[in-house]
Amino acid sequence: MLENEFVTFSQNFLDRSGNHRSNQKKINEYLCKNSAQYLIYWRGKVPVVSDVRDQLCWVGRDHPLVLNYSGMPTFLGLENDIPFFSINISSWLPGNYNEAAAGAFFDSNIYNHPDLPESSFFAELRGFMNRISAREAELAVMTRGINVWQENNLYCSKCGNLTEIINAGWQRNCVNCGAFHFPRTDPVVIMLVTHGNNILLGRSHGWPDKMYSCLAGFMEPGESIEAAVQREVLEETSILVKNVRYLTSQPWPFPSSLMIGCVAEALSKKVLIDPKEIENALWVSREEMLEAFSGNNERIYPARVGSIAHFMIKKWLSGSIE
Repeated sequence: MLENEFVTFSQNFLDRSGNHRSNQKKINEYLCKNSAQYLIYWRGKVPVVSDVRDQLCWVGRDHPLVLNYSGMPTFLGLENDIPFFSINISSWLPGNYNEAAAGAFFDSNIYNHPDLPESSFFAELRGFMNRISAREAELAVMTRGINVWQENNLYCSKCGNLTEIINAGWQRNCVNCGAFHFPRTDPVVIMLVTHGNNILLGRSHGWPDKMYSCLAGFMEPGESIEAAVQREVLEETSILVKNVRYLTSQPWPFPSSLMIGCVAEALSKKVLIDPKEIENALWVSREEMLEAFSGNNERIYPARVGSIAHFMIKKWLSGSIE
């Protein structure tokens, strides 16, 4: 385990005040506070204030988008007695909206809302996650995660009828059968597989050209972390691994995962991929990985800065991970 080492999105500063979510009187008090801050969510994106993309764009309770919002704002939590909320304006459609790009692996398009400052725009969080502060990263990841969950659970999974939001955005109840629905996080193992001076990297179908990352996969019911690591590596590359160790974790709201970072040792280097699982896998030496990190390798591009894969590979290169 990597102690005192933090991956993007993994630090917590906010008092989530979960015990206040069901207390509508308390939530109304927070909504009436002049100090209340709102982060606007729109179609998977959150707003930043400039081309540098190093700060989120916050608005107050007297902002037109807040005043005209007909739904119930989602309560994020408190910091120094200041309440933080999120509202979803995904019904807004700009004239230059690129629907095809929105469904791509990474949507680089940016959009300015006429009611927000001209210098601000909605952008893909993965494009600036390593530039904003750890405090704002926590709020951004909460905002995206909870709003995506709300959007994906409009209907009851038991009877198919509509659900309604309660508990300040953190629960949906079926209006027909009364079933309770709560935000879900999907556990995903992501592993740095080593063999001597090499690590095993793979790429999924549809990824940008030459982009490679650590192998990863969803955990299955009744499965331990160690078993999931062994199964995923075997399924994707036909390689057996041993000595699985936990390293660190990362909330990853794309759409709703918790990345569980591990390291494992490969028993061989013979790769036989399952094309249904991944597009390719290859062994990369420490020297070649250093070239890739410096931008001087034409064969591979490293995982995105801010991702847990980039973090683990960087720690391996520095010798922090054996």
